[in-house]
Amino acid sequence: MNKQEYIDTAEQELLHTYNRFSLVLDHGEGVYLYDTDKKAYLDFAAGIAVCALGYSNEAYKNALKDQVDKLLHTSNLYYNVPTIEAAKKALKASGMDRIFFTNSGTEAIEGAIKAAKKYAYTRDGHAGHEIIAMKHSFHGRSIGALSVTGNAHYQEPFAPLMPGVKFAEYNNLESVKELVTDKTCAVIMETVQGEGGIYPADPAFIEGVRRLCDEKDILLILDEIQCGMGRTGEMFAWQNYGVKPDIMTCAKALGCGVPVGAFFLTQRVADKSLAPGDHGTTYGGNPFVGAAVSAVFDQFKACDILGHVKEVAPYLEQKLDELVEKYDFLITRRGKGLMQGVVCKLPVGKVAAAALEQGLIVITAGADVLRFVPPLVIEKQHVDEMIEKLEKALLSVQE
Repeated sequence: MNKQEYIDTAEQELLHTYNRFSLVLDHGEGVYLYDTDKKAYLDFAAGIAVCALGYSNEAYKNALKDQVDKLLHTSNLYYNVPTIEAAKKALKASGMDRIFFTNSGTEAIEGAIKAAKKYAYTRDGHAGHEIIAMKHSFHGRSIGALSVTGNAHYQEPFAPLMPGVKFAEYNNLESVKELVTDKTCAVIMETVQGEGGIYPADPAFIEGVRRLCDEKDILLILDEIQCGMGRTGEMFAWQNYGVKPDIMTCAKALGCGVPVGAFFLTQRVADKSLAPGDHGTTYGGNPFVGAAVSAVFDQFKACDILGHVKEVAPYLEQKLDELVEKYDFLITRRGKGLMQGVVCKLPVGKVAAAALEQGLIVITAGADVLRFVPPLVIEKQHVDEMIEKLEKALLSVQE
């Protein structure tokens, strides 16, 4: 089939929940993707911050191939070696104490919510606890995750959602304090807001929320699904602040393309929250995804991904700042590490489409932000190439 035939078939067969670009991707190499017409695209989206190692990393691929030849699935009624090894590496990198592997980021959020509620139930002897979330946040599409997502557009068709959720202003500590009651069991927030427009937490805000939680025995849940796994120059974004969560969620780059997520707990929370029978998953943490996660941590170490991000990210920031300074239709840049956003007066959806014509993949965040979340293995030359292609795309839309 040609490209259009693939697209027509997909539109006939797949549920129309995405407005996709007219692009049928076939394979990847390094930081480039190739479509079925063999056109190359410089990738500054990484599958929405998933493909941290880029494409066709040999050691990663071989680890998956080897596991396919051994064992794909067992269920969690039994132990398996790859997942035990993956858990050990993940906990060492995070400094957390316990981990539960899920199939996705949304499922990690669901588990985190349940763990927080169970902790409060164990402590107080009753249910009916509340959660404080943030406006303009995004935590996923399931009912529980939607309930703590601060965007009415996503929520309204699916009401009523989970009760007992209040929304504070991100980076406004007083707005959090005003919502705290004796029913509050957790505060949940992204360490760097993603879909809401690429907003990093202010140090004073995240430090203040941590102190507040400590004073009130409230659990701090940090969502690191998009901003974690090295994207900010530390393995997890909260490590830039020195503020440790009680529960953390992770996914996306955790598997670098293999669907896997996780929620992490401190021992204090683990001891008083989820017990046998409280939570479970059929596929989560099976041998195949365990091998993937283990290989990802190995490659992060072998390739010094954190050091590389710290070297390349300032150059990306510099080049984006120069572009913002050059054009009046670009307002500001914000972000952390290789998770950057540029506020744009032009229709960002049209800019993303025009970028494809130039052989560049970029995505959006919210209504007016161009989002840059490339593979963490990009080099400065790729930043230069991206800027050149993006500039052409911007000018074509401006016309």
